[in-house]
Amino acid sequence: MKEIILILVLQLIYVPILTLRTIFLVKGKTLFAAFFGMVENLIYVFGLSLVFSGKQSGLAMIVYAVGFGLGILIGGYVESLLAIGYTNLNVKLANYNSELIRKLRELGFGVTVFEGEGRDGKRYQLDILTRRDREKELMGIIEEHEPRAFIISYEPRKFKGGFLLKGMKKGWHKKK
Repeated sequence: MKEIILILVLQLIYVPILTLRTIFLVKGKTLFAAFFGMVENLIYVFGLSLVFSGKQSGLAMIVYAVGFGLGILIGGYVESLLAIGYTNLNVKLANYNSELIRKLRELGFGVTVFEGEGRDGKRYQLDILTRRDREKELMGIIEEHEPRAFIISYEPRKFKGGFLLKGMKKGWHKKK
């Protein structure tokens, strides 16, 4: 029974590490990805050897699979806590909201405003780049001031220059 519990624990460690390795690789942080890959494979080989060498191989395989699924949940949760990288919000508004724009800028968010033509007339688009760990805060502020805003969020891979980098040097990136 100790082996079965060990298999579950190994999976609960292995899969979140696999998740982090993948995220670091996608984010271009290859040194971290290589380190997590090494640890991930050590755990993987050890776990598989337990699954195939035990007398309870059928149960061990089921526990291995259940542990993998639970590990995905844990890995996703850990990733959301780390919130590595940046996010870009594209916010569409029916009316120009100077109070929202002022508030966002006061809080250190770089906001670029575009005016366009929609089906029903003028529309305003806010383009906002921020760290991922501030995305929830940003969404809350927008929701508070513009509950009907249309928002698209995506993760940029690379960027250069602009307000965000200047703001980070001044310390505006820190939560207030």
